[in-house]
Amino acid sequence: MTVVENVSDTAFWVAHYRGLETARPDALFKDPLAQRLAGAHGEAIARAIPGSVMTGWIVSIRTVIIDDFLRTAIGQGVDLILNLGAGLDTRPYRLDFIDKVTWVEVDYPDMIAYKEKQLAGETPRCRLERVKLDLADVATREKFLAEMSARSQNILVLTEGVLPYLENDAVAALADDLRAQKNIRFWIADYMAPQVQRFRRRMSRTHLRNAAFKFAPGDWFEFFGSRGWQSIDMRYYVEEANKLKRPIKLPLPYRLMMSVRWIFATREQRENFGKFAGFALLVPKA
Repeated sequence: MTVVENVSDTAFWVAHYRGLETARPDALFKDPLAQRLAGAHGEAIARAIPGSVMTGWIVSIRTVIIDDFLRTAIGQGVDLILNLGAGLDTRPYRLDFIDKVTWVEVDYPDMIAYKEKQLAGETPRCRLERVKLDLADVATREKFLAEMSARSQNILVLTEGVLPYLENDAVAALADDLRAQKNIRFWIADYMAPQVQRFRRRMSRTHLRNAAFKFAPGDWFEFFGSRGWQSIDMRYYVEEANKLKRPIKLPLPYRLMMSVRWIFATREQRENFGKFAGFALLVPKA
């Protein structure tokens, strides 16, 4: 039986790794609700898909990166956060700097219903709203974004782990829709270098056939730049992990392979060695 039946299942997968990070004595963050939300399903997915060390490391580092971006944006006046494809994220319950923020989570009806049931007895740290919406429904999405833009002049959009599952055209359309709303000031989005895009597509052929990685723009910066967005802060996993003293611990064969590649790499390749993936804080181009 296929463990991952659809894209929503990946939310359980990610929540499982946030739960594992929380249990560490040197945890980079605490998400006490993650394991409850992930449940046995999240653990089963993690066991079924190889590369748990890499996946867990990415989830932990990206969580810290996004938390930092949010802190920066809220410090610059953001008071409405739109979490599109929110999955099982629990930031409204665990972040201690969002008390003056309205947080709007958007996801499929089944995901929203599950989350509301599991967290019924919990109290968020900010005003929290949940919207049942299929983001692929373009007309409804445009109407929703316009309604949100009418509510605040300082909006941040978060799409954590959403873009990789969309076709290029779908990401372009979403970028256009977000850019059309003058009150969206920031957008937090996944960054993937071309080699990572290729690796993710190969992975999709086996363990993630029902939740395939599709987004492959080639030149990521040009893709978003052509849609009116520019990065003002780029955080790469390797660089951030080194700052956090949490470098990835790869198995010996992978370490040897990386060492050989380093020896034969050009100067330009060495300069970009750790810049294969991360997250960007985007703003509309002037």
